[in-house]
Amino acid sequence: MATSHQITIPKTAHYSTIGTAGKHIKHLWIACHGYGQLAKKFINKFDAVSDENTFILAPEGLSRFYFGGSFTGSVASSWMTSGDRLVEIEDYCNWMDTIYDLFVPQMSDDVKITILGFSQGVATIFRWLHARQRVCDNVVIWAGRIPEDITYLHLKDYFSTKKIIYIYGINDPFIKEKMIKEQRQLAKEQALSFQMMTFEGKHVMDRPALKRVKSALNNID
Repeated sequence: MATSHQITIPKTAHYSTIGTAGKHIKHLWIACHGYGQLAKKFINKFDAVSDENTFILAPEGLSRFYFGGSFTGSVASSWMTSGDRLVEIEDYCNWMDTIYDLFVPQMSDDVKITILGFSQGVATIFRWLHARQRVCDNVVIWAGRIPEDITYLHLKDYFSTKKIIYIYGINDPFIKEKMIKEQRQLAKEQALSFQMMTFEGKHVMDRPALKRVKSALNNID
């Protein structure tokens, strides 16, 4: 009878940036892409919020594949699958820790840190923050779902110190009214308080909407 085993090995991970890291940086954005995207393309929209005092960091999911299931075509990436899900979650949490620990010490001592997840990236950032409780100031949920299979109540003090914004396009085919109601109910039950924002658009990162999010976050700096 065959037996499955696991072993941890070194692996090359990818990330993209906008800006130059240094002590002059007052605002750090860590942005996690959605399913089927690459960091180097996903990050391009963040030129809408970049300036001389802002550094944008986009880590990439560890699993690359050909989008659409063929053996050729566009290369894409994913944060995890349902196979060995707990191992994959641990892997990407370790990856997020590594990229966080590499760049945060390079920034200003009073740097404001915003963690953003788009689509699949929303579950990624929440599972990471839930597991590690890394220091940050803001959390942006963009067109995704807060994981419902974990509890946040014991982290009430941690999450209550964050400005959390939930934003989605009103024409997003993946965001239905039922889902929004469920997310609001989850937030109420788990003591997660967020500001809801919408924009005219579908399941995309939208530059004007990003600027609005930045403005909303800066208002509480």
